[in-house]
Amino acid sequence: MSPENAFLLTLVLRMVITAAFVVTASIITERSGPVIGALIATLPISAGPSYLFLALDHDAAFIAEGALASLPINAATIFLGLTYVVLAQRHNAVISCLAAVAVWIALASIIRSVHWTLTGGLTVNAIAYAICVPLLARYRHVKMPPVVRRWYDIPLRASLVATLVATVVTLSGWVGPKVSGILALFPVVFTSMMLILHPRIGGPPTAAVLANSAWGLIGLGLAIAVLHVAALRFGSTIGLSLALATCVGWNLALWWNGRRKAARAE
Repeated sequence: MSPENAFLLTLVLRMVITAAFVVTASIITERSGPVIGALIATLPISAGPSYLFLALDHDAAFIAEGALASLPINAATIFLGLTYVVLAQRHNAVISCLAAVAVWIALASIIRSVHWTLTGGLTVNAIAYAICVPLLARYRHVKMPPVVRRWYDIPLRASLVATLVATVVTLSGWVGPKVSGILALFPVVFTSMMLILHPRIGGPPTAAVLANSAWGLIGLGLAIAVLHVAALRFGSTIGLSLALATCVGWNLALWWNGRRKAARAE
C-alpha cells in the first residue's frame, strides 16, 4: 500500500472511531437530563481522541506543548457556554450558536497571540470560572423534555466531530503543536448539542445542559494541565492516561456529590 493510501485509510478509521464515540455519548446525554448530560458532555470525547491520534504521530514534547495551548482555550469554552446560555433564552439556535462560536473564535485568536505558561493557563481558567459559574447558576435547573430523534441527527453529529479530527490530524504536521492544541479543544460536542437539541426542545432546556457543564469544564482544565506535566515527565501514554483519569474522576466526584445532596433533600 502506498504511503498516501495508508494515510487516507488511517485518517478515515480515526474519523469513524471518534465519530462513533461522540455520537454514543451525546445520545446518552439526551436520555439522562441536563445534569448527567453535562457530565457526559464535559468528558474529553472529542479532545481525547484528537490527542490520542496526535500522540501516534508526534512525540511527547509536541503533546505537552499542545496541551499548554489547550489550557487557556478551555477558558474560552466556558465563555462560549455563557454566551449561548444567555442568548438561548430568547433567540433561536442559529443566532445563539453563531454568537457563541464567534465569542470562542475571538477569544481563541487573542489566546493564540500570547505565550502561555502553565501558571498563566491555570490562572485564566480560574478567572473564567469565577466569572461564569455564578452567572450560569440560575439557568441550571430546567426539566429536559422528551427528545424524538430525526434522521439527520446522527449523521450531523458524526460529520462534525469527524471533520474536527480530520482537520487536527491533517494540519498538525504543518501548523505545529500550538494550533493543534487549539483545534483539539474546539467545542464540537457543545455546538452539536446547540444545533440539534435547541430546535427540538427549546433554548432553555438546551441551555441548562451547558449551564451545568461549567463545573465539568473545571475538571477538563485540570486534566489538560495534568497532560502537559505528565507528558513531559512520563511520556504521552502515561500523560494521556492520567489526564483521562483526572477528568473521569472529577466528573464522578461531581455526580456523587449531586446524589448526596439529593438524598439529603429527600
